[in-house]
Amino acid sequence: MKIDILTLFPEMFTPLQTSIIGRAQNGGKLEIKVHDIRDYTLDKHKKCDDTPFGGGAGMVMMAQPIASAIDAVDPNHEARRIFMSPKGRTFNQKVVLEYANIERLLLLCGHYEGVDQRVLDLYIDEELSLGDFVLTGGEIPAMAVVDAVARYVDGVIKRESLEQESFSAGLLEYPQYTRPQEFMGLKVPDVLLSGHHGEIEKWRKKQSLEITAKNRPDLLEKEGE
Repeated sequence: MKIDILTLFPEMFTPLQTSIIGRAQNGGKLEIKVHDIRDYTLDKHKKCDDTPFGGGAGMVMMAQPIASAIDAVDPNHEARRIFMSPKGRTFNQKVVLEYANIERLLLLCGHYEGVDQRVLDLYIDEELSLGDFVLTGGEIPAMAVVDAVARYVDGVIKRESLEQESFSAGLLEYPQYTRPQEFMGLKVPDVLLSGHHGEIEKWRKKQSLEITAKNRPDLLEKEGE
């Protein structure tokens, strides 16, 4: 999978060079390229924003630098072009799996008060939101999308781990424990020490149902529809 990220602040994406995502790139399983939109502006001062027509607070990212960046990075429109925006459809596990089956993604990170609508109309396939809140820019949402989707690229994470985590079966994940068997007076549940895989599986399913009912009852409602 190849992922291109367009941003005014490429330095924010340093974390993607570390941990699991970093190892996936080093191993050739994933290709992530971060592009500085300022490199594509025609303004000699690298200006990429201006005041909004009609007035209002803040600045708006200009269409030309973004359009030129996309033309250079994805000239044949091979990628699914996504603008990180609170106005978009909500990102969830279903979208993660959808994107994981796409060979190439292009993520556009807005900043300030937004992006000139004309470049969105001409160049962007869809808008995507992390939820009903607003951040200072699209960089953090883009990192969340990359991290969530990259986990499903073959060879990045063991398939078994993906099948047993939260949302994989419509439920939240059961509690996990490791050594020591007792910590500050709290013991590991006996069933996990029993070696009886059938009973362990039943316990985990029961715990997942209880945690989901407590924290995300809406997931159970969807399952019953």
